[in-house]
Amino acid sequence: MKIETTCDRRKFIKGAAIASGLAALLGLIRPASAKETKQPLPQEESNKGYRLTEHIKKYYETARM
Repeated sequence: MKIETTCDRRKFIKGAAIASGLAALLGLIRPASAKETKQPLPQEESNKGYRLTEHIKKYYETARM
């Protein structure tokens, strides 16, 4: 009876080694990527950067000590 259980253990260990090797190989494969999306339209230059507006001026006045 021990011979049968030993063979089963060996089969199990071989199967586990093969499964872990396959899992490692599958981890190296890149997944399919989606098609490239269109670039968003560039926004107007006036919307970029810092602008000193009325509500910012009011904040500066209240933050002064």
